[in-house]
Amino acid sequence: MNKLLVFIISFLFTCGLVFSQKLTHEVYFDTDKYEVPSTEKNRLLLFISTLTDVDIESISIYGFCDDRGADTYNLKLSQQRAEAIKSIFSNNEISESLITNVDGKGKVLLKIVDEKNILKIRGLNRKVEIIVKPKEPEPEPEPKKEVVEVNKKKTEAEQIRSKLKAGDKIIFENILFKTGYARITPESKKTLESIAEALVERDNIYFTIQGHVCCTKYSRDAVDRRTKKRNLSEARAKFVYDYFAKKGVDKRRMRYMGMRRKFPLGGDPKYDRRVEILITYVGDENQ
Repeated sequence: MNKLLVFIISFLFTCGLVFSQKLTHEVYFDTDKYEVPSTEKNRLLLFISTLTDVDIESISIYGFCDDRGADTYNLKLSQQRAEAIKSIFSNNEISESLITNVDGKGKVLLKIVDEKNILKIRGLNRKVEIIVKPKEPEPEPEPKKEVVEVNKKKTEAEQIRSKLKAGDKIIFENILFKTGYARITPESKKTLESIAEALVERDNIYFTIQGHVCCTKYSRDAVDRRTKKRNLSEARAKFVYDYFAKKGVDKRRMRYMGMRRKFPLGGDPKYDRRVEILITYVGDENQ
């Protein structure tokens, strides 16, 4: 009995450790600099790419300096380093609402183990520490009884086949993009295919494909992690444009443009990583 009790306690403790596990990363800086070196930026972007499928509760960013320099100088520099990292997160579609701490801690006291290692130790102290806390998994919900929906919302394809006029806008709510990229998530492919089929059938409408991004400051566009260009909203619109063209939609009926982050929907950031079409002309059905 005692062995069983010990096993249960150990199991629960282990589960608690797994659920509370945090993801960490460190970015290192040159002396007296807060600009992120290119090699460190690439390492950081690789770390950010691993967060795509993580349900994040919070992100903490802490800046540090080595032991040289006045306290006021080090506090300012360490804060600038932390802010530089925050900007990279924002530019790569990580919502600032998740970043709960951006704090410059000043200098790290030098612990000399070997005189030959002083420069190396100081280099490791010029850093920003990033701590990502995932959300704890929610308990499985109880199965719901099947309910017949009376006023079920039309799908994107159904909206395209319905009565439309110039100025109408159709948001592709079920077309989601991978954070920082212009390619859609695997679960969105079937929906995009059905939209393309509807557009091939409904050949009397002309439209503009508008791409959007989330989480950037001042309505700026986000950086496309594949090309490293700040034109992610346009790249998303072009991805959909190329897909429609490949599926048989006449290119003369379409144009595409990036809307940057001018029109956030609010709520979950994933819904701002979107495309929508603006109907620009509707011809006769028999055209």
